[in-house]
Amino acid sequence: MNFKNIHIGNLIEKKVAESEIKSCRICQFIHCTEDQISEMYKAPSLDTDLLLRWSKLLEYDFFRLYTQHLILYAPPGAARRNPVKNASSPLPVFRKNIYTKEIIDFILELVTTGTKTKPEIMEQYKIPKTTLYKWISKQSKNNG
Repeated sequence: MNFKNIHIGNLIEKKVAESEIKSCRICQFIHCTEDQISEMYKAPSLDTDLLLRWSKLLEYDFFRLYTQHLILYAPPGAARRNPVKNASSPLPVFRKNIYTKEIIDFILELVTTGTKTKPEIMEQYKIPKTTLYKWISKQSKNNG
């Protein structure tokens, strides 16, 4: 899965085909016509409310694709550039450095196939050296 360039309409269309949900049920749940659904399949992005409906209907968290993108491609220092001193935000605070199994597998695949070197991965994805080597060590124990 390429987390850098997400074409959400294409991914939804694939999940619909996999789930074998009839178009009449989709139209009823999403509140749209079949032509509108076809247009959504072609759309690289969708409104969040609409994406939430698709996620519920297909029982798949499409938002996680964007979260994975943020983990891999968002600069980690961005939050520190404009620090807000002693201000409490009404928004919930999430830890950015939580790596899912999919992300770990993606990174390990890059290493094992030789697509990227360990230093390139640490630099591009801002993954700490100890974390990367811990993943590699666990992988070799599981495969060996």
